Amino acid sequence: MKKLYNIFVLALTATFSMLMVNNTQAQSCTPQGNPAVYGSGNTWIGYLYQGKNFNTYKGYISEGNSNALFDENFSGSQTSFATNGCPVYTDTFSVRFRLTKTFTAANYAITVGGDDGYRLSLDGGATWVINRWNDQSYTTTTYNIYLNGSYNMVLEFYENFGDNRISFSTSVICTGNGNPAEYGTNNTWIGYLYQGMNFETYRGYINKGGSNNPNFDENYGGGSTAVTVNTSNCSIQTQNFSARYRLQKTLAAGTYMITVGGDDGYRLSLDGGATWVINKWNDQSYGITTYTASLSGSYNIVLEYYQNGGFARIAFNMTTLSTLPVKLASFAANITAPGKAQLNWTITNAINLKNFTLQRGTDGLNFKNIQTVAAQNSNSNLQQYYSYTDQQISGSVYYRLVMTDLDGAITYSEILRVQGAVSNEIKIYPALVESNNVYIESGKAINHAKAVIFDMNGKKLAEQQLQNAQGAQQVILGNNVKSGTYLVSVIDSDGLLAKQIIFVK
Repeated sequence: MKKLYNIFVLALTATFSMLMVNNTQAQSCTPQGNPAVYGSGNTWIGYLYQGKNFNTYKGYISEGNSNALFDENFSGSQTSFATNGCPVYTDTFSVRFRLTKTFTAANYAITVGGDDGYRLSLDGGATWVINRWNDQSYTTTTYNIYLNGSYNMVLEFYENFGDNRISFSTSVICTGNGNPAEYGTNNTWIGYLYQGMNFETYRGYINKGGSNNPNFDENYGGGSTAVTVNTSNCSIQTQNFSARYRLQKTLAAGTYMITVGGDDGYRLSLDGGATWVINKWNDQSYGITTYTASLSGSYNIVLEYYQNGGFARIAFNMTTLSTLPVKLASFAANITAPGKAQLNWTITNAINLKNFTLQRGTDGLNFKNIQTVAAQNSNSNLQQYYSYTDQQISGSVYYRLVMTDLDGAITYSEILRVQGAVSNEIKIYPALVESNNVYIESGKAINHAKAVIFDMNGKKLAEQQLQNAQGAQQVILGNNVKSGTYLVSVIDSDGLLAKQIIFVK
């Protein structure tokens, strides 16, 4: 009962103090300044209002040093703060800062912090590039953008109850050199790297491929922690980045098989990005996609890639397919028993055919020969049936069939993928979290693994060891995980096992 009484007395005292301040203001002062006027140079004009929604205008203040930076706590909570005009009581008040500022051409990191709500506009309040308009303890938000010229900046802030603080700062980000519209030549790609998953901040370029062929397989690393990758100018961090590779290549008339692999999203264009012949633009573990077509002439090839936490890998492979009389009518691979895969293929119109070579790989790009099968008849129009049993299946496996004629010319089949009988799949659910719990479900025992929660900037917020047992396990997100978007990763000593973006209500 005494506790309730003390709370009532404090609330009544605060209310009385505010009423006294408002009464004094009404009797002795007149608000100064024009709330529509912008500050200039590096000096903000902040217009203060009593009420959280810019209710009653009281007066203005000036903020900002030589870089327009400021950090203001308005003399503390539940006190009277002086303006050019009338004082404001620092509970339930709001401020609208205005500044017209000219930026030299560069990439900038703009950081705003606030307790409670804050939002920033670069176009006079028409849109908000930072928007955290809610009650909260002091929190900062950084927005990266290329700026060049004059901007009417509006920074709005409100305080509900308790502590109050609003801050603003900018810094120049290293700007990548090179021209991101330029194409590589002579089988050498130019890869333009950006911080951000949607090509937000250009950091510089790298070269891939070589004089003999344009094929490359780039493993940037990553996992649970970011890896620094150097470019021609600025470095990037491998948590949340994107790349756009460009190559102008002239192809002799023929049939080509192009294979692209990636973790996470990837897509390939042959016409400068107008259309995508391969499009796997989504979060995923490493996988491959194959495109086969008759091509001839000059092509502006664009390969785009993004990574959203975890491991980062992008690969490209182009193979010329010989035109053989033999026709591959069918090619299939199926699991028949644990550790075994049955491969079957049928051909017609075998003219000058020598043999078949079965190849196996683990990534869809690199293959090893596992068996050579002689042609039943080197010259026949009848269907011929072939089969082979592979008894060394483990996990995800890719197969390819190489057909060779008596003159040594070869052609390739499509690439097939099979999954071993023992599933290593790990599920993380639900994607929309309301109870502060997520579940990790594995088809096999997880040994010495842990669940790690990251924010979308790659900062680790929580970590929990998982039991050495299969089935569903509960993971508590922890007090650091508030409403927002996060990445949950399952990691063991070998690296990333699974990842999932979740939304916490």
